Amino acid sequence: MHMADALITPSVGGIMWVVSIGLLGYCARTVRKTLDSVKVPLMGMLGAFVFAAQMINFSIPGTGSSGHLGGGLILAILLGPQAGFIVMASVLFVQALIFADGGLLAMGCNIFNLGFIPCFVAYPLLFRPIAAKSRKSPRFWIGAIVAAMVGVLLGALCVVLQTCFSGVSELPFNSFAALMLAIHVAIGLVEGLITGGIVSLVSSMGHHSSIGDVAISPARLRAPAVLGVLSILIAVFLSWFASTHPDGLEWAVQSIAGEQSVGNDSEIHKTAADLQDKAALMPDYAPRQEPVDGVQAEAGGTFGANAVAGLVGGCITLLLAGVLGLLLGRRKPHAEH
Repeated sequence: MHMADALITPSVGGIMWVVSIGLLGYCARTVRKTLDSVKVPLMGMLGAFVFAAQMINFSIPGTGSSGHLGGGLILAILLGPQAGFIVMASVLFVQALIFADGGLLAMGCNIFNLGFIPCFVAYPLLFRPIAAKSRKSPRFWIGAIVAAMVGVLLGALCVVLQTCFSGVSELPFNSFAALMLAIHVAIGLVEGLITGGIVSLVSSMGHHSSIGDVAISPARLRAPAVLGVLSILIAVFLSWFASTHPDGLEWAVQSIAGEQSVGNDSEIHKTAADLQDKAALMPDYAPRQEPVDGVQAEAGGTFGANAVAGLVGGCITLLLAGVLGLLLGRRKPHAEH
């Protein structure tokens, strides 16, 4: 569900950048006051895990499409919505800047759709009331699945609205919305099941059986270690089994427009594309290949190259999210009265 720059106008992209930056500022101020320092390693490892998991597309039978984990709800449950939003923004920043996955102009949209919706809508309004803080009852699983599905569907609807507000007439609202929502029902179901499994695993390593504010003690830092191992396994081994079908957004666009060129192409778009091309170390999750005799090599890499990209991206995301956690976790001591 990562939007490309072509789907939005500079005005829509600029507005969403401002919104997302404002949300990040609010989250940073909140996290600085509330972050439990023992959660800092969890921020880094969860960032690496979400990065690796988002690389693995799973096929949706009978559609010719695929989906991947968003991970925003997992982050919100285990870290709280503010810290979770910051980690998701870190993941999307690394994807766009290092791997050219998701446009730079559209990054504000992607942060909002994949971060704000699950962290500040699905988590507090659906997951917490339904799950009732227990990870051992059916309510937990119902809450995870319902919140994940609604969060994914709302994120997909935001993509449609942002595209239509950008005047992409090749993608009429009704047909685009119908395809996007239909394909993301299945993606949301898988998201909910994965969310339930990961949260159950991590929260079982904390002090309490309740969730919503999972406590990880210094003596129980197994969770970051387990997440690190899972991230490596996903990047190295599951990449061999990732679907090559287009994701839900690409599938919906192709189903409507076919081979027709879709989207915007302004000077700002070209500038953003040039900047991203120069910054990306491993575009499309493969080593950069220089043109041979003026012919650019086909995008995409081998399974081995994708595994290397997963490891490199996971490490960069771990460092970025972890450093942000360290900086925000350094609260000034209160003056004694």
